[in-house]
Amino acid sequence: MAFRSPVDIAAVNALRDDCMVGHLGITIIEAGEDWLRGTMPVDARTRQPYGLLHGGASVALAETLGSMAGGLCVDPQREAVVGLEINANHLRAVRSGVVTGTARALHVGRTTQVWEIRIENEAGKPVCISRLTLAVVPVA
Repeated sequence: MAFRSPVDIAAVNALRDDCMVGHLGITIIEAGEDWLRGTMPVDARTRQPYGLLHGGASVALAETLGSMAGGLCVDPQREAVVGLEINANHLRAVRSGVVTGTARALHVGRTTQVWEIRIENEAGKPVCISRLTLAVVPVA
């Protein structure tokens, strides 16, 4: 099990208040032993001027899911996670509805973590595949 304890979805969602995560409408909907799943609406907040889901919004969803999942793997009294690198391959356009992302642990180490985030449209077809590398740092 990658997470230190069972995931309290309500507590994780409370972290989105008053930040970009809440503004984009990202909501965590479920979690497993080593994965976290969330949704994001495709609407005026997340579309680019040509009416498609903005690639940056997909990356924001990916980094949110991976970072939140990574934070669940460390002792928050002693450690935090910060993004080192993220990449994304945009595979399919989305104009409306909701996209769902799932972050899965590829590596949870003492100093680094690597997460794969798969974002799908409402039909379950891949929209974006992303990989996020996190550093585990001491809390100051």
